[in-house]
Amino acid sequence: MDKMSDRLRQLPALDRWLKSQSATALCAEFGRSEVVTVMRERLESIREEASRGIVPPGDLESPAFVHVVRAELVKRRCDDFHRVINATGIVIHTNLGRAPLAAEAVASIDRIARGYSNLELDLESGRRGSRYQHVERLLTRLGGSEAAVVVNNCAAAVMLALNTFCRDRAVVISRGELIEIGGSFRMPDVIERSGARMVEVGTTNRTHLDDYAAVLREEPAAILVSHPSNYRISGFTAKPTLEELAELAHENGLMLIQDLGSGALLKVGQAGLSDEPTVQECVTAGADLVMFSGDKMLGGPQCGIILGSAELIGRIRRNPMLRAVRIDKLSLAALNATLRLYLPPNDPFEKIPVLRMLSEDKADLERRSNDALAKLAKIPGVWASLIDDVSFAGGGAMPLEGIESSAIRLRHATHSAEELVRRLRRGEPSVIARIADDHLLLNLRTVLDRETTDLVRAVERAAA
Repeated sequence: MDKMSDRLRQLPALDRWLKSQSATALCAEFGRSEVVTVMRERLESIREEASRGIVPPGDLESPAFVHVVRAELVKRRCDDFHRVINATGIVIHTNLGRAPLAAEAVASIDRIARGYSNLELDLESGRRGSRYQHVERLLTRLGGSEAAVVVNNCAAAVMLALNTFCRDRAVVISRGELIEIGGSFRMPDVIERSGARMVEVGTTNRTHLDDYAAVLREEPAAILVSHPSNYRISGFTAKPTLEELAELAHENGLMLIQDLGSGALLKVGQAGLSDEPTVQECVTAGADLVMFSGDKMLGGPQCGIILGSAELIGRIRRNPMLRAVRIDKLSLAALNATLRLYLPPNDPFEKIPVLRMLSEDKADLERRSNDALAKLAKIPGVWASLIDDVSFAGGGAMPLEGIESSAIRLRHATHSAEELVRRLRRGEPSVIARIADDHLLLNLRTVLDRETTDLVRAVERAAA
């Protein structure tokens, strides 16, 4: 213990250490304030380790200690935003950034980001324009509405709409739709923050039209229908159709607001999935406002899209809150390019990565997987085979709907599946995979063609 105390007493004061030749060199390379911060943390760590019986270093100017400090400084400067290869088979993976963008959307971002743009300038008249003009015509054509506005995400779209039309008034919602979305954000909290008063009707599994009619005495401003997102209630269930709710709402002077969540502009039945209601179907059914995400089934950037009549959208645009949640120019560029891929003669299922992944035939997936399998099998210590697997749409879209898939099942002579997953996750690029029955699973449905070579190399490094 005396040796420990002596070592601690011999540690130089921070100011004195900063005058050393090693510290002067580090300050010249990284800046004094940053070196001070790291060194102060390092000294605190040394004292904490000493309290646990770890002997402090004897010389803080030694090459070994200076190397440790410099390594920490370098680490702080490194970019922690990494490219990830998604080998989970979950297409719209929220933790991995949801929808990968089409090449055309990436090119559009690059083109707009490199200089100035006519974001809010009418080039014809030379007067100030609207940023929403760049996507409104496309959205109304594809969605079947009169007008549209775009904000930064779907939760913001819901809050903005309720704040515009239901502030200080009641909004009716089924108890079966009081969902919690990613990041512990709950629909009741969004409604509360909008300034509206929530009126719950029905039960978790069954809500009838009469339940909505029974609360009309509350003089609500709107009925809100929210997509169940990432869960399903099955069995003894009931709920009115959107057409029935629209008729009830309009007969009583109310609005019908549809939060569609992961809005699809196309039927995905051709991918072997049960069809979700499309944006166009909700508009046709009589919803006054339809809102949905841009980075899920649509396959574009993060944003919240609101469709409706010109009068209602006009009122939303006049709400001062719109500025707080407005979409930025790069997301607009990506959205514009993505929406254009839905126009003929384009094939969205070929051009848009999310739709291509969802609709890829199992035979084509097996062909790609076998190509990768042949390369993986050459890695020393690796045994791999192709097995049947199930993929999911993810992102709150069709959470229980499995997509028939294949996966590469892999094990290593000495590394456990947990160790391989850790090594792949910490590599560059990172690879996110699954474990099943003590084997590593790589589902290539969510691996882009251009990523296959990087995936094989990543496994090779992890297996070394």
